[in-house]
Amino acid sequence: MDIYETDVLIVGCGIAGLYASLHIDPRLRVLFVTKEGADTSNSWLAQGGIAAAITVEDDPQQHFLDTLEAGAGVCDESAVRVLVNEGPREIAALRQMAVPFDLKPDGTLSVTREGGHHRDRVVHAGGDATGRETVKTLSPLAQTRPNTAFWEHSFFLDLIVSDGRVRGAYVYTEGKTRAALARCVVLCTGGAGRIYGRSTNPSVATGDGIAAARRAGAALKNMEFVQFHPTGLHEQGAPEGRAFLITEALRGEGALLRNTKGERFMAGTHPLDELAPRDIVSRAIVRELNQSGEEFVCLDITGRGRDFLKARFPTVYTECERRGLHIERDFIPVSPVQHYMVGGIATGLWGECTLPGLYSVGESACTGVHGANRLASNSMLECLVFGRRCAEHINAGTPERVPFSPPPVPSPREGDAVRAAAARREIRAVCDRDAGIIRTAAGMARGIAEMRGITESLDATPSADRETCETRNMAHTALCVLEGALSRPESAGTHFVERGAQ
Repeated sequence: MDIYETDVLIVGCGIAGLYASLHIDPRLRVLFVTKEGADTSNSWLAQGGIAAAITVEDDPQQHFLDTLEAGAGVCDESAVRVLVNEGPREIAALRQMAVPFDLKPDGTLSVTREGGHHRDRVVHAGGDATGRETVKTLSPLAQTRPNTAFWEHSFFLDLIVSDGRVRGAYVYTEGKTRAALARCVVLCTGGAGRIYGRSTNPSVATGDGIAAARRAGAALKNMEFVQFHPTGLHEQGAPEGRAFLITEALRGEGALLRNTKGERFMAGTHPLDELAPRDIVSRAIVRELNQSGEEFVCLDITGRGRDFLKARFPTVYTECERRGLHIERDFIPVSPVQHYMVGGIATGLWGECTLPGLYSVGESACTGVHGANRLASNSMLECLVFGRRCAEHINAGTPERVPFSPPPVPSPREGDAVRAAAARREIRAVCDRDAGIIRTAAGMARGIAEMRGITESLDATPSADRETCETRNMAHTALCVLEGALSRPESAGTHFVERGAQ
């Protein structure tokens, strides 16, 4: 087996991994492993902005309170304090790195409001393309660092563990399996949205990091909390796959939710009406759909003019126009869609996992800042704050390299694509039915039984191609979601259990 040695191995090249790499001591060698390129990640697709208390009208304490309220009492308060107190410095750092944030005419940062926030504190870049613009800035900076190497279009198979410590990872790249040995591994593999039939996530979001960490013995946390975005664009007869997101920022600019009769239904359900936390809005939409029998509700931004909408929301405006919707005069059909894994690999305040030598940052991690429901635009901030802190922890305590010979493993071989595709359909059907926005105890128990059968069948396949490996990761992650859900009998945030229902 080919062996490659480095100091820090980062799996995934979204904002979390890129920002962490830029803060790692340049004397340490860094290797990135990513399934695709930097333009295939949740970070790249993120339309929303970055929340931070950067104005004189705002303060970290109010951001702290808003985060706790959205998190439904399950947040780790020490982690939230770190997030809100250190957030403004990361915005300043990004400005120094030349991220093209949207500015007011006087040159100061333009801030807006999104769901769950009581203050205007969300900064954007490119209107509704903050993730893309941030990645476009950070990626070239990381690629030009002389201590950093990239293995793109490479599949992370599993962690290498010896004597209770992570020593690196097995990676399938350039047609063969290689052992990438490292003093520490940072999992920035994103979420697992593809365990559901419709998700805003790209095709690579199959829970690879979460599943690998679990197999290696690292603790997971809060896996039952899966956030659904209230406003995915509803397209009649759309196949399974990635749904186009209609950013929450539209509601921050005055968009209203209406049923197909044109009637508002959020007024009075929460003090913030349409800007209530996402779990509340999603459940309100589901109840409205159940009552009406319709497949979608409508988002009304017709109170704003064409020029404003094209400038403020160029991505949304263009995508809707391509589908024949002119949002300055047409209602936008929307329905909830899976969006974000709130739970993940348990970490401390420096991104460190329970397994020595392993770190995780971003959506694959569970720092505890989001509690039971992520506050809008806190996700990219979490990537920044904890990505930097992770790098600082690595810089301060990177262990000496220990000579180690990993046992060889077989390379992925041509698998049964038909079987893998069938298993994916089964996984998504179970998650949609039993791990969705509204859950029941009977449904979760049924889902666990079925998912265990799926995982056992996939585990019985010793070695397979990337698609089958991904499918196995999806099944293991989905099982963790269902088991976590059943173990929490009371509703909290995104985990809502309907009593007396089957």
